[in-house]
Amino acid sequence: MSGNVTPMMRQYLKIKQNYLDSILFFRLGDFYEMFFEDALTASKELEITLTSREGGEERVPMCGIPYHAADGYIARLVNRGYKVAICEQVEDPKSAKGIVKREVIRVITPGTIVDEKVLSEKQNNYLVALAAEQDVYSLAYIDISTGEFKVTYVEEKSGMYLLIDELVRLKPAEILFSLDTKNEQLFELKINQLLNCSYHAYPLRGKEGSEILINHFGAREFSSFCFARIPAAVKAAGMIMQYLKETQKIALQHIINLNFYQVDSFMVIDLSTRNNLELTVHSRNKTKNGSLLQILDETVTAMGGRKLKQWLEQPLLDLATIQLRLDMTEELVEKYILRSEVRTHLKKVYDVERLLGKVAYGTANARDILALKNSLLILKPIKEKLQQATSPGLNKICANIELLPELVELLDAAIIDDPPIVLKEGGIIKTGYNLEVDRLREATRDGRTWIANLEQEEKERTGIKSLKVGYNKVFGYYIEVTKSNLASVPADFIRKQTLANVERYITPKLKELEELVLHAEERAAALEYELFLEIRQEVTKYTAKLQKLAQVIAELDVICSFAEIAVQNNYTKPIVDQSCTIELTEARHPVVEKLCLDTGFVPNDCYLDTKENQLAIITGPNMAGKSTYIRMIALLTIMAQIGCFIPAKKAKIGIVDRVFARIGASDDLARGQSTFMVEMNEVANILTKASKQSLIILDEVGRGTSTLDGLSIAWAINEYILDKLKARTLFATHYHELISLADSYSGVKNYSMAVKEYDDTVIFLRQVVPGGSDRSYGIHVAKLAGVPQEIIARAQEKLLEFEKENYIGEFLEEAAPTVEKKYIKEQNVYQEIVAAIKNLDVNYLTPLDALNFLNAIKNKLKKCEMEE
Repeated sequence: MSGNVTPMMRQYLKIKQNYLDSILFFRLGDFYEMFFEDALTASKELEITLTSREGGEERVPMCGIPYHAADGYIARLVNRGYKVAICEQVEDPKSAKGIVKREVIRVITPGTIVDEKVLSEKQNNYLVALAAEQDVYSLAYIDISTGEFKVTYVEEKSGMYLLIDELVRLKPAEILFSLDTKNEQLFELKINQLLNCSYHAYPLRGKEGSEILINHFGAREFSSFCFARIPAAVKAAGMIMQYLKETQKIALQHIINLNFYQVDSFMVIDLSTRNNLELTVHSRNKTKNGSLLQILDETVTAMGGRKLKQWLEQPLLDLATIQLRLDMTEELVEKYILRSEVRTHLKKVYDVERLLGKVAYGTANARDILALKNSLLILKPIKEKLQQATSPGLNKICANIELLPELVELLDAAIIDDPPIVLKEGGIIKTGYNLEVDRLREATRDGRTWIANLEQEEKERTGIKSLKVGYNKVFGYYIEVTKSNLASVPADFIRKQTLANVERYITPKLKELEELVLHAEERAAALEYELFLEIRQEVTKYTAKLQKLAQVIAELDVICSFAEIAVQNNYTKPIVDQSCTIELTEARHPVVEKLCLDTGFVPNDCYLDTKENQLAIITGPNMAGKSTYIRMIALLTIMAQIGCFIPAKKAKIGIVDRVFARIGASDDLARGQSTFMVEMNEVANILTKASKQSLIILDEVGRGTSTLDGLSIAWAINEYILDKLKARTLFATHYHELISLADSYSGVKNYSMAVKEYDDTVIFLRQVVPGGSDRSYGIHVAKLAGVPQEIIARAQEKLLEFEKENYIGEFLEEAAPTVEKKYIKEQNVYQEIVAAIKNLDVNYLTPLDALNFLNAIKNKLKKCEMEE
């Protein structure tokens, strides 16, 4: 800005210089004002009026919002990727000399939101940092609303893709980078492809990550971190702490733990698989509705809801922990009264994690503290009920519920049962907690009575019957004595004013009462606020215990939810072991069965292992249920490994390290990728990452290209899985030729979807039966879908024509050389002919078809000779 500026604008520009990447909310009285480019941006994004004001020689753009309505406006800006710097008046304008002192007290970014009106109660809001050092790659993440802080690292470059899968799982609101250029470009590419979040480079400035962490956690705690000697992990965690110190400008007292975890200690599920299986979000409506999470979520606390989502996104590999969860669920399934009573109590528990976050931020009001107290009071009956339990897991939960009677007693004694939201207007502290508060309240309530009593006391003491106690705004309270009675005035009366007929006096006791009466309410409110801050600070001393309690309650809530849905939906306890077997009897799809309440879901069996039943090829028409069936197997495996009962009559699940699901196809026009390219990218990912312990489900792979190419690719993929990976696999397909794989591989089993033909129509029985299918019933499906009858009739005519024609000749022509090649080697031609003969079903071959087939072979050989 050119020329001279006003003092206030000079102050604004000086502060803004340090927050150029943020929209500065500059407090002026009851408004937050924005100027210059900030005003232009905010007026557009928030749809508020753009005005201007004097800034010196020029008028400057300006817009503003009321301070009491700021939260909603801030949320809108942050949700659109902006940072908002909150600049407050940090001194009382009444006592300020010149311009009121102002400072930025916090910078709100997408990853640092704590406003409960903005955050989803059952979903975390993560800030992530990515760092690399010496070919080691690390990821740290934090939810500052709950204090959850974790870090992991991978030592191989190929392990970067595990971190990318982690990013997909976490769905962070904001990402910080400190990588070399090449890796930064890779992560930026993946973030743009896979996520919708804010991200930016953020190098450590001035301090090493270890120094930052030591300053916060202490040297002894830092030295105990198992990753303390891993520079990349220390750097990633240090970046987060530095960023929070810079933006939040508070002590962050609720961040007391930094936990290390290994990505591969949980089942790995990539983005494609998560989307295809619709674990937490439905693929079309992009909400929880229609997902597995919706079916499993009967949690009654916000903490339990977040915990369930975390468990579902990180299925376990540790058999002991899985069994612990299953046993807890089993006991609560069997003990209805125990489950019901515990859930009734849990419904009264507030979000302790986020209440602690508000305490740390200094934004918790008296109602928040009351909610914390009431939550702690509920723990006693929950603990008493759990003493009836016998399973080790529930016994451990019971033992870990610490009642914290000292804290409960403090909060119960201090905070009234229905406190106001506003903190500085009094009415928070209970009577009897603080004598001075009680005295001031009494002064407020009984002050005039005290004054009247003092007047009577002084009359009796002095013998002056006409003595009066009066009041004016100039002198306050005074004692008035007529001049005829001046000889009776005591020595402790202090003359204050002389009038024509009277003298006015004050006494120490009168001034004391005056102080009480005139300022009691104001002083009481101020004292109550001070006491509340002391109480709130006292709560922070219990942070570690309260956070542990929150985790215990969340876990209990999830286990109760598992038991509840098991009873509601008739789920059974699976046997989970270290074998490579998946055996399901009368299994059901947990989501789809909810859509079949009228007709009923048709259950199916499944048996997979890594020997004689490694690859199940499932054929059958569209709409018959192939995709539902293979998705069901994957979902039930995941449910078992989070410790949940599953919809089946009987189940045995051998631990799966990864689940891969390639289902459906869609173009990715934004990246210029066709359906087939997307499909092949996902298949390549599966084939390079799957192990013998993995579960692979593939649906219609190869259909994105020509029939012959697609069939050849599908064939080769299955051979690779059988020969190299040895992974348990379900392959749903329309390529009926693939059933021939069973002739060459003992590990292949063919299944098909049962169909009943009746009166020129088909009925899908939804039953998986042994044996392959050689028909797709495409025209029947079109008829069921409501395609006009004339089109159906014409399609049937053409089908008959094509069946009579030399389809084998056409098949061979499709495989002929492209125009780019001048000839075909004789060896390739012979291989094509042999393949065509192998695929020929002689049971359905007419004499004429046989002659045409032989003629096609003859012409093929003749053509090859001519080209040579």
